[in-house]
Amino acid sequence: MKETWKMTRDAIVRKNLDLLNEVMQFAFETPEILDQVPPDTELIIFPENDPEVCQANQETLEGLRRQGKSCIAVHLRKPERIPPRIEAVVE
Repeated sequence: MKETWKMTRDAIVRKNLDLLNEVMQFAFETPEILDQVPPDTELIIFPENDPEVCQANQETLEGLRRQGKSCIAVHLRKPERIPPRIEAVVE
């Protein structure tokens, strides 16, 4: 597999774990979605708003398909994190 992305492998793994968490939360809320995933299928997540992770995951998908593995692509837009607003309360 050729790695054409600039992000480190560890950063890609962390981002993919965050994405998997999003998918699992959705699956817990909507369990019937899991009926669409056949057994022994690799789940590859494509975050629409993270092109570098999309590219890395596309390369992973291509490698799995070359190995003859069954794959399902999940496309999602990862929610942007809104930083909390912190203010001091002085009496």
